[in-house]
Amino acid sequence: MAYQSINPYDGKLLQRFEDTSEAQLEMSLQQASDCFAHWRHSSFAERAAILHKAAALLRSQVDAFARPVTLEMGKLIAEARGEVLLSADIIDYYADHGEAFLAPQQLQPAVGEAQIVNSPIGVLFGVQPWNFPYYQLARFAAPNLMAGNVVMVKHAACVPQCAEAFEKLWRDAGAPQGAYSNLRISHAQADRVIDDPRIKGVALTGSFEAGQSVAARAGQNLKKSSMELGGSDAFIVLDDADLDKTVEWALWAKMNNTGQCCVAGKRFIVSDKIAKRFLDKFQSGMAKLVAGDPMNPATTLGPLSSEEALLKLLDQVASAIAHGATVVMGGKLIEGPGAFMQPTILTDIKPDNPAYREEFFGPVALFFRVSSDEEAIALANDSDFGLGGSVFTSDIARGQRIAAQIDSGMVFINHPTWTAPDLPFGGIKNSGYGRELSSLGIHEFVNKKLIRTVPIDSPA
Repeated sequence: MAYQSINPYDGKLLQRFEDTSEAQLEMSLQQASDCFAHWRHSSFAERAAILHKAAALLRSQVDAFARPVTLEMGKLIAEARGEVLLSADIIDYYADHGEAFLAPQQLQPAVGEAQIVNSPIGVLFGVQPWNFPYYQLARFAAPNLMAGNVVMVKHAACVPQCAEAFEKLWRDAGAPQGAYSNLRISHAQADRVIDDPRIKGVALTGSFEAGQSVAARAGQNLKKSSMELGGSDAFIVLDDADLDKTVEWALWAKMNNTGQCCVAGKRFIVSDKIAKRFLDKFQSGMAKLVAGDPMNPATTLGPLSSEEALLKLLDQVASAIAHGATVVMGGKLIEGPGAFMQPTILTDIKPDNPAYREEFFGPVALFFRVSSDEEAIALANDSDFGLGGSVFTSDIARGQRIAAQIDSGMVFINHPTWTAPDLPFGGIKNSGYGRELSSLGIHEFVNKKLIRTVPIDSPA
């Protein structure tokens, strides 16, 4: 694979990186295996000290870590700084709570004593995407390192500087050699890693197609896996919603990270009674976004991550239009250098339109009108994905009733779907399986071992 940094703002090549050779890969696998042999026996206090040091380094060097995010995938610099700080929060969270989360669970059998103890399972392999180059790594690495596992990561080929920076972070924090390994490997080599008996678990964040491939490979090897895949989140606006505040959140939900977010608001499902007013305000807000250098704090519309991503999104929009969708605004690239696309709103999307089923990963919003709560729920659930979703209403009980009927891993009321260290993150259907973050995240890759003590004369 071509591991290289290309600035999506101007298309300039910043740096090329050599792929990991077979010999280097074997050395990394052995180092990770050797590291686990002693890391698993380290104390929670020893692990927590390293995690706290890593978080402190992120906070003390925010700009140094944020800069390559913006240069490599075009994230607005303020958002890149926010990602660095969120990653630090996640790492600190597991340093603070990991031991308690993994404390033995006492059971109450009819005879004798029993407890469930949590122990690490070994070397884990993670395949991670480009859209949140540190956050994705933090939520995989922090809980698993705290649990006593060690991790190896194949990061996206377009963010190699971020990948190297995160590996160096753990070395600088005092983690032993092999605790965290960055691999610049091909897809064929990734298959070999999954097959390797030293690898005990596999985690992927990425597309549905990537999830199919990696999950199948892990399954063939009878290895535990977790998959966080795409989403086409419903952003439901009921007739009693605070319209001005809801539109502000709608703009944030759609345009955070230029729309390149698994839990971005993608399908805006709005009550007929307020649909025109919502659409007018939403369109007005989208029109005010200013494209430019994502390093410039005045810029409010960054580029897409690559020219390839831009062309794919343009093709999706063209197909949607060809199948009957109406363009409310946008729909085209922004002329000039860089992978920029106009903020876009599409409506009149029927079930036979490919856009009805697809995930649009960028500044494209799909707009739907509904006449009832039941219609909103049905439309929200008529999706192959099930990651997140939002309901905006002044009636919290009404919002909770609707949220309970939406088929997804997460539903937020009066807020866009988002993430925090203490909230579980994950989906269902084609959005994957397993959970990251919160107490659930640290339990994905541990052995929950039963230890039973029974009087020797007790009956079987």
